[in-house]
Amino acid sequence: MIHPWTAPILDSVRARLERLPHALLIHGPRGAGKLALAERIAQLLLCEHADAEKRPCGGCGACRWFEAGNHPDLRRLEPEILAKEPPPEVEEEAPREKTRKPSVVIKIEQVRALADFLYVGSHRGRLRVALVHPAEDMNENAANALLKGLEEPPAGAVFLLVSHRPARLLPTIRSRCVALPVPVPAREAALAWLAGQGIKDAGRWLAYAGGAPLRALEYAGDAPALERVIRSPAPVEDRDDLERLAEALQKVALDRAFGAFGLPPKYQTGAPAPKPEQARAWLAYARAMGENRLLARHPLNVALFSTELLISQPKT
Repeated sequence: MIHPWTAPILDSVRARLERLPHALLIHGPRGAGKLALAERIAQLLLCEHADAEKRPCGGCGACRWFEAGNHPDLRRLEPEILAKEPPPEVEEEAPREKTRKPSVVIKIEQVRALADFLYVGSHRGRLRVALVHPAEDMNENAANALLKGLEEPPAGAVFLLVSHRPARLLPTIRSRCVALPVPVPAREAALAWLAGQGIKDAGRWLAYAGGAPLRALEYAGDAPALERVIRSPAPVEDRDDLERLAEALQKVALDRAFGAFGLPPKYQTGAPAPKPEQARAWLAYARAMGENRLLARHPLNVALFSTELLISQPKT
């Protein structure tokens, strides 16, 4: 589904369809609708309707295959933890291996398999599309392997890289893609869309999401648990709760820092403003929490790490 605020971006891609570059870097804040846009662009590229203005048509054989999730000329590279279906090799492993946790990174084996797909002929006689999401989740070996394909792209191949944090990509990867920024929509448009989704207190969660509507929708669906983390943060034992805790602590710290500088809070966490002389300490703590949100994915002792996050807060 394309979102209203990204429809003009899709129209701009459609307008230059005949001179589209071989690689697009679709980037912007998490929750701005980048993945849905990338999927729609992929369908646009694969659609077989004779009139380019009507693509994607939704009715041709290619569109039906795409919407069924089995178009032979489309490949998705995602961490196993995000994949809609487990990779075939996981299903075929011995029972002992089936219990392993899904990978949180895109591995080199996935990129190598993509090469096998890109360097053979198209099943439908048209383009072949590789969608990489989130591109910054490639490990170093995978990123270098993908770079080779970007440097010498096979004929008829298009790469769609979706990224929440493009600065984490290799500079050489960024330089071989045409950037397609996806900003968050205007606040009024985002609130109207959230209201259409039946979200209560949409303004509060839109602020917590930094203006990203899809992120706000996700937060609103988990409102009671999030409110507890924001108001009364405590050590956690479940890894799934660790990044949420670090995010809440980061946003509370930023609101405190803004308050110390005499500015209004950005994330509406309800945190009281500290003394002005504490502003820098809260900014430093917010930066540390940004780094810890990334570390939350790593294998570490969840209870000890979450306790460390809490006790390292500046004293008020």
